[in-house]
Amino acid sequence: MKNLFSQISNLRSLIFHLFLSCLLVPASCLTSSAQKQKKEKDDATLTRIEFLFDASQSMYGKWQTGTKIEVAKKLMTQLLDSLRKLDNIELALRVYGHQKPFPPQDCDDTRLEVPFGKNNVTKIQEVLKGLSPKGTTPIARSLELCANDFPQSKSRNIIILVTDGIEECKGDPCAVSLALQKKGVALKPFVIGMGLDESLKKTFDCVGRYYDATSEETFREALNVVISQALNNTTMQVNLLDANNKPTETNVDMTFYDTFGNIRYNFIHTINSHGNPDTLTIDPLATYKVVVHTIPPVSKDSITLTPGKHTIVGIDAPQGYLNLKFEGMPEYKKLQTIIRKHNDMKTLVVQDFNTTEKYIIGKYDLEILTLPRINLPDVDIAQSKTTTIQIPQPGIATFIMNGPGYGGIFMEEKNEMKLVYSLDENSTKETVVMQPGNYHVVFRPRNSKESIYTIERKFSITSGDSKVVVLN
Repeated sequence: MKNLFSQISNLRSLIFHLFLSCLLVPASCLTSSAQKQKKEKDDATLTRIEFLFDASQSMYGKWQTGTKIEVAKKLMTQLLDSLRKLDNIELALRVYGHQKPFPPQDCDDTRLEVPFGKNNVTKIQEVLKGLSPKGTTPIARSLELCANDFPQSKSRNIIILVTDGIEECKGDPCAVSLALQKKGVALKPFVIGMGLDESLKKTFDCVGRYYDATSEETFREALNVVISQALNNTTMQVNLLDANNKPTETNVDMTFYDTFGNIRYNFIHTINSHGNPDTLTIDPLATYKVVVHTIPPVSKDSITLTPGKHTIVGIDAPQGYLNLKFEGMPEYKKLQTIIRKHNDMKTLVVQDFNTTEKYIIGKYDLEILTLPRINLPDVDIAQSKTTTIQIPQPGIATFIMNGPGYGGIFMEEKNEMKLVYSLDENSTKETVVMQPGNYHVVFRPRNSKESIYTIERKFSITSGDSKVVVLN
């Protein structure tokens, strides 16, 4: 008896631990999933800023309270102090014109002095403090090498060029900047020009967003504006407009592409708890094309955002519903319909029967893949209405042959024979699901080498019924 009580006690303990594990394992899985989602979100919001700093010989020039290099070092150091404690930011410093004296000219005088990483502000400040202008101004070459400085992991990549001069090594900074943006390596760079002549400022328009620093104060302001735009996203909402110009359409995917066709965002459009299109947080530094994946897709191009300002974008996306169904028992295992815009042979989508799908309002042509195929042109989809297409229940025809042979099923239409289905030449019995109607079957056995042995039978198919056609 004592042994029995011991076994019962052990069993209860086992059941308890199993129950506990059932509770804890899902919780741990949920925790792990939440941590993974948080990491993915953090990675997606990480901003990497690379400072491309001019330390060429001209930076020794007098400017305001000292030399250009002294002013730039001081204000950069102050700026870096303000970035020291920010989350989700990594910094790097590349310098050019600081290793080799001019003359002679060394157009490879550029180096990544501090690679990307967290908590490296002090290191960047130390490098800046020790810089002495020496050489030339290889802006294009330096921008080109910036591409290799950014880690491969996902982030928002920014380049801030601080310079007092233009390209001196026959490179093309505009072409290099464009290539960086096309490849998705970095967003359009920021350029802060220190005391540049008016005639030289326009040379940077194609390189990036240019900020003119004519004094220490405007240099400080430019740095702050650039950092603010580099770090702060802005908000927008997309109004998907119905036929009444009301933002009622929703629950559809939207893809945001930048100017170069790079995919920047994917969102499922949402009407929030207040009944308004949801607010999206978007990088304001790019120009976007938004494609709304309705059927067919609709889009809007050249969308620009003003940093810090909420932008509302309206896109016409009026939609209605198409319901496809057939009567009776489902003899069709998977009946489908090709959907095309009216008078356009391009396939938009293939919709299954006994489903309902949303379409942009308008006229559509349907090709239902029955035997024979049913063509329904000019089907109208109206705003928020459901258009129902219902076809008759099919019937079943079974063909029995003495041996394999050649033949097909035809439909007579306006005194013309139209092929509906080719029989399997290796089969002696074949069953075909067909729409109601009157048909011909024409068959010749394989072993009969003369056309006179052709067999022709007329038969009819009725909804829900079976027909046996003997071919001998």
